[in-house]
Amino acid sequence: MRWLALNFRIIFLSLLENRTYIHSMPMSSLISAMIAAAHAAGEGLIADRARIATLTIHSKAGAADMFTEADLKAEATVRDRLMAHAPDYGFLGEEGGLTPGRDADHVWVVDPLDGTTNFLTGSPLFAVNIALARQGEVIAGVTYVPAMDELFWAETGSGAWLGEQRIHISARTTIEESVLGVGIPFATKPDHEQFYAEMERLTPRVTGIRRLGAGAIDMAWVACGRHDAYWEQSVSAWDMAAGVAIVREAGGIVTDTLGNALDLMNGTVLASTPAIHGELLTALARV
Repeated sequence: MRWLALNFRIIFLSLLENRTYIHSMPMSSLISAMIAAAHAAGEGLIADRARIATLTIHSKAGAADMFTEADLKAEATVRDRLMAHAPDYGFLGEEGGLTPGRDADHVWVVDPLDGTTNFLTGSPLFAVNIALARQGEVIAGVTYVPAMDELFWAETGSGAWLGEQRIHISARTTIEESVLGVGIPFATKPDHEQFYAEMERLTPRVTGIRRLGAGAIDMAWVACGRHDAYWEQSVSAWDMAAGVAIVREAGGIVTDTLGNALDLMNGTVLASTPAIHGELLTALARV
């Protein structure tokens, strides 16, 4: 009997050292392909971050909206990996735009480097975001933060995960306890007056408001309870798509900032716990 007990202990410790074998939620081939693509792109970004001084920097619509050759390389990496998995799907990337696929129902939605300014200034808060939309509805999402090695992922009906740990929205129930994330409009963004009004309404009522500079990380942090909500009035589909699946599978609500069903192409998002969603919609009402 002692021999059996010793062998059981050895096997158990071995499993703990390689936790992928005891994952309580097996990954689908879809999620596995998305994670592999995110990791590959993340490795490239870490390598490129080590040579930031030599990267070529471009501006889209002004000095405040930048992209680099690292963005382009990461998007190419993600695209190649995903197309190898599902060659008929469409592809919508921040840098390359939309390439329709033979399968008109499915589209990959990708931001290869969310948080480019953070990336360029040395902050670890940048991410690779990959989502799959079916007929406009997000069914799977991956947000990988390579500098912190944090992998958030979700697939409809399978829960939300941080690595191998199941995650849930926070248990805080009042807006007074809440910490909110926000996307602040910068120089080339619209709705500055709207943002000022939102701050005037919310800052006296909440525990804190944070700007991370990467919307997908904000949404992932809502999903794991670090934030209670995140909103932005001018946001692109690729910035929020992955987070839609992750927040919803973690028990949160995602709508536009008027409370309507989310449209990825509509440009606004509010992701929050159910407890404070209604109060936030009131505070975010148009000026």
